[in-house]
Amino acid sequence: MADVITYREAVAEGIAREMRRDPAVVCLGEDIGAAGGVFKTTAGLFKEFGPERVWDTPISEQAIAGAAMGAAMTGLRPVAEIMFSDFLACCWDYLANEIPKVRYMTAGQVTVPLVVRTANGGGLGFGAQHSQATENWALTVPGLKIAAPATPADMIGLMAASIRSDDPVVLFEHKALLAVKGEVPPDGHVVELGRAAVVREGADVTLVALASMVPVALSAAERLAAEGISAEVIDLRCLVPLDMATVLASLRKTSRLLTVEENPYQGGWGGTLVSIVADEGFGLLDAPVRRVAGECVPLPFADALEDEVIPTVDKVVAAVRGLAHY
Repeated sequence: MADVITYREAVAEGIAREMRRDPAVVCLGEDIGAAGGVFKTTAGLFKEFGPERVWDTPISEQAIAGAAMGAAMTGLRPVAEIMFSDFLACCWDYLANEIPKVRYMTAGQVTVPLVVRTANGGGLGFGAQHSQATENWALTVPGLKIAAPATPADMIGLMAASIRSDDPVVLFEHKALLAVKGEVPPDGHVVELGRAAVVREGADVTLVALASMVPVALSAAERLAAEGISAEVIDLRCLVPLDMATVLASLRKTSRLLTVEENPYQGGWGGTLVSIVADEGFGLLDAPVRRVAGECVPLPFADALEDEVIPTVDKVVAAVRGLAHY
């Protein structure tokens, strides 16, 4: 294998590593078999593991989630693909009412070790029904873990941790990152769920981001450095568990906080994060907390209009300037 891998290839590589390691791991979803997935994120799996472990399903998100739940309750570790995260709404009963509740309602007698992986987010002009960043939907459901990798190495490492988890995990794969390249991590690479990464050190302001907003925050930090503003960038990697210890440790240095989130401002994960900062780290702050988030409107097709809705480097830079000079 090459020393460099794309985010798209890392999805299949992460799954394949776990399938080789554990014969209980199976995959199911629409067109994930011989077709290799609509985004080619399952390419090669059908050839290596065959129809016994890679199952093409009907076009029914309910059927996919229901079959995955049953398989997980009876000894398998299914990795179920919901093609677009927008379509999680089609199987919401399973995802919100059934899958996360089983372990609790059976007092631990039955676990549901499954991964629901789904293509998330905008930036590619796919329109209002295929471009939403829906991680905040899952965040409202107790019992679900939530991962959202920003790099190929993290995709492989978080995929491993997600598949090995005895609790259900929703893993968001960002469509705008599919072509991003990164180093191939070594065999056995696992990224613990709920451990954020400080991806750029800084002293003046803390930027907290997730998935495709991580490169946006890094680009903004680069531009701000030229103006003498030192931004620390944290890649949360997971929303559940949420690594607030890393965020609060950063604030002890910077005393200023900005969240960069693609999901809409209304009900976005940043609201939860900043409320915890207000509860546990208010004394660390020298300025109001700020959130740069998606607008509360359906996503437009036109790229110029989509840029108005989704956070951009320009929006982040402008918000940080205001914080730095507060």
